[in-house]
Amino acid sequence: MFSTILSAAVVGIDAYPVQVEADICDGLPQFCMVGDLSHEVREAADRVRTALRNTQISMPSKRITVNLSPAHIRKEGTGFDLPVAAALLAALGILKEENTKDVLIVGEIGLNGKVRPVSGVLQTVMLARDLGCSLCLVPKENAREGACIQRIRVVGVETLGELLECLTDREACVKRAEPLAEWKESALEGGEDFRDVNGQEAVRRAAEIAAAGMHNFLMIGSPGAGKTMIARRLPSILPRLTMEESLEISQVYSACGLLAGKDGLVAARPFRAPHHTVSAHALAGGGRKVKPGEISLATRGVLFLDELPEFSKSALEVLRQPMEEGQVTISRTSGTYVFPAHFQLVGAMNPCKCGYYPDRDRCQCLPGEISQYLHRISRPLLDRMDICVETARVEYQELAQNRENECSSDIRCRVETAQRIQKRRYCGQNWQFNSGLPSSAIRVFCPLGREEAKVMERAYEKLGLSARAYHRIIKVARTIADLEEEERIRREHILEAVGYRSLDQRFWGR
Repeated sequence: MFSTILSAAVVGIDAYPVQVEADICDGLPQFCMVGDLSHEVREAADRVRTALRNTQISMPSKRITVNLSPAHIRKEGTGFDLPVAAALLAALGILKEENTKDVLIVGEIGLNGKVRPVSGVLQTVMLARDLGCSLCLVPKENAREGACIQRIRVVGVETLGELLECLTDREACVKRAEPLAEWKESALEGGEDFRDVNGQEAVRRAAEIAAAGMHNFLMIGSPGAGKTMIARRLPSILPRLTMEESLEISQVYSACGLLAGKDGLVAARPFRAPHHTVSAHALAGGGRKVKPGEISLATRGVLFLDELPEFSKSALEVLRQPMEEGQVTISRTSGTYVFPAHFQLVGAMNPCKCGYYPDRDRCQCLPGEISQYLHRISRPLLDRMDICVETARVEYQELAQNRENECSSDIRCRVETAQRIQKRRYCGQNWQFNSGLPSSAIRVFCPLGREEAKVMERAYEKLGLSARAYHRIIKVARTIADLEEEERIRREHILEAVGYRSLDQRFWGR
């Protein structure tokens, strides 16, 4: 007897429909699975057969053929166990054909019949809704993740027996359905706060500008000056996530299996801080089964690279294309995968190996060693850092002061105001923030007066700026003007933005 069940294959971060076809006929006893399958999908035959036996359902000694169509899409992962079991139950006549229509099924099965969580459930439920399905059966631990999608009923099952009950009795299935998860904004208060940062007023100001325009941000200074402390508090001054941004982030996390057991969508901006031993593939994504890397996991949030020169050259250079294009493109023989990469890069580094240059009373590094250490950061990558500031040693009086520092919520109010101005200005464009402004549109959105143009001309010649650095200074000046709610970019805005590029000349001799 023949039957078919609808399921889905997650390729990258996208889900594609897959028909699981089962046929049971006379012949030599055999369980054959076809359709361009990976090893773990082929192993589903043994898992499903054993799980059915342990659920008191015996398989006949006949020829069993399971086809996963279309064959041109590579099927990987363990999410096909549950639809294969459902297809076999339908082929055996235990399930009626009308009960399996308009249903999409995914899930892994243990040998005892328990249903285990899988990755990619969020995009799978979105696919089921787009295909017009009325019901989506997923593992119980993935149910809250799928319940965030409207206009489709999502039911979580814990055992193979519950799957059989849901497909046999639709009324009982409706009672098991997960309630629609309401979108809840993250509570930003109570975590790491800028109130804890004493001193470093210039760095705090630079962090505010970076957050307001989503600019890339580099801090250079001696150990213990507060670079990591400030970087970890940067998400606390970024605006709250919108529903659209949360869905974009959650699809990436779902594809990596990081949403299983969680309560709905990602509600807080990501903060990713990989160790400097991370490989280029772990940053960009890839692997045998292509998955997003740290760059994509930080989308709409912060990617913090501490001890920047200690990262391998290949890992640092892989950042350049995503920083410009807002996406990661990975090409394999099996296809091309595109992952989102709308992240804010924040870097921290010491000025030399010992960390105390240019304080010659404490730094014992030779000039050649200092130059070699600094030049681990390439000029193209340095040009992409919109804001570069030095974190000086905090004086005792600042460290021991009792006065109240400005809190993150107050800074966030100014950042949100500046970002609202940017979104109104760029309404209808392909970008939202000043950092994404293409060079071809700078003259339109960032016109300079005669005096401001003269300041930029002098800075361009004296600092030996590249064309990219020139444009990034103007974009930072535009953000400073937005923070002050100024319509025009003024001379003082340009001068402050130029000051954030002066460290090129001081440390790198440019």
